[in-house]
Amino acid sequence: MTTRAADAAGVPVPAGPAGTPGAGLRVALLGHGAIGRVVARELLAGAVDGATLVCVVTRSEVPELPVPRLSLLEALEVADVVVECAGSAALVAAVEPVLSAGRDLVVSSVAGLLDPALAGRLGELGPGRLRCTHGALGGLDLLASAAAVGGLDRAVLRTTKKPAALVQPWMDEAEAHRVADAATDVLVFAGTPGEAARLFPQSLNVAAALALAVGDPDVVRVELHADPAAELTTHRIEASGSQGSYVFEVQNRPTPDNPRTSAVVPYSILRTLSGLTARPPLIA
Repeated sequence: MTTRAADAAGVPVPAGPAGTPGAGLRVALLGHGAIGRVVARELLAGAVDGATLVCVVTRSEVPELPVPRLSLLEALEVADVVVECAGSAALVAAVEPVLSAGRDLVVSSVAGLLDPALAGRLGELGPGRLRCTHGALGGLDLLASAAAVGGLDRAVLRTTKKPAALVQPWMDEAEAHRVADAATDVLVFAGTPGEAARLFPQSLNVAAALALAVGDPDVVRVELHADPAAELTTHRIEASGSQGSYVFEVQNRPTPDNPRTSAVVPYSILRTLSGLTARPPLIA
């Protein structure tokens, strides 16, 4: 399907609707920051078989962009799936128009899905589908399965990062100094996934992903620690329920351009995207 918007922008749109032989999966990328740049580069290099980057949606110009820069509404006319790499605020604004247009939305900023503007409405939106990435966390498929059988009694997420990555604009001067100048491990936050998403939207997408995976945010407790000795970002999950007890720990290298996120995140996005192609991986 070629539209007037696609013609005007010069977007190369594969023939035929998504899911038909030869059509491929047409991808619009929302955001072109530290995560989006890697996703764009890998898509253009053919990292996801059957997926083609057709446009980028950003608020500002991107130098030497090899695909057109379009508005979100223009992108929805030429793409089958929108990949969000733009932050929680951009996600909240994009969810309804993308899904109501029948397009799939791959979500990087999972914390945005806990925003009160979307609370209780995700199941009503469509006909497009939401697909959340695992991001920097592992074990979510197992925890979701255990929760579906008998529920979980508790799930505790402890995240540890470098202090500089955790200073927030809302902190007063004393709190900002307490975190930034920490000489040893310091507890920065303890609370619910919703509070974590609101206060640390860039640092605790993993908390939202865990809450959504287990299906009951009330059983999830989140702790955020600042540690000057933390060369890697650590996420440790301890959970238990009727099906057993679980402990997971992952240590990720931060993205050089943005220490609040892990370098593996763009590749998690690409893996999620590959699951929407005509030939998804055997193990998604």
